[in-house]
Amino acid sequence: MPHFQRPGIGAVGSYQVAGVPFITGSGANSLKASTEHKITFPTITKSVLVRLNDPSEDHAIRIHFNPTGSGDVYTGNHYVELTTDRDAFTFNVKCKELYISNAHASNHSGYLIVAELTGISPSEMFTLTGSGLTTADGT
Repeated sequence: MPHFQRPGIGAVGSYQVAGVPFITGSGANSLKASTEHKITFPTITKSVLVRLNDPSEDHAIRIHFNPTGSGDVYTGNHYVELTTDRDAFTFNVKCKELYISNAHASNHSGYLIVAELTGISPSEMFTLTGSGLTTADGT
């Protein structure tokens, strides 16, 4: 009887084929001031687009791969900030989760996430920490 083996984190073919679509987000003003949302993907990503989705002025979001309480995510500038409505950034990365935080202490913001997913289980993904993610020098 044939045995089908699931692809692992290094399965090149999983990143070469078109990904399965995944779309989520939050409405304008739903990401409250000085808070963060954790987005957990059902499988490992191939790419992730995040767009600030708020027509109001003076709104901004930060995208990072670890919660703000781990290491020096904010003080080490380990995030991408979107500041203008419809401003977007695409990450061509494999990850099982990411964090969106509100960069302002008083305003609320919204966002849209569009990801391409692989068929790789999140349990295959290693933890994203270290230099450039949670620390400046890899310690």
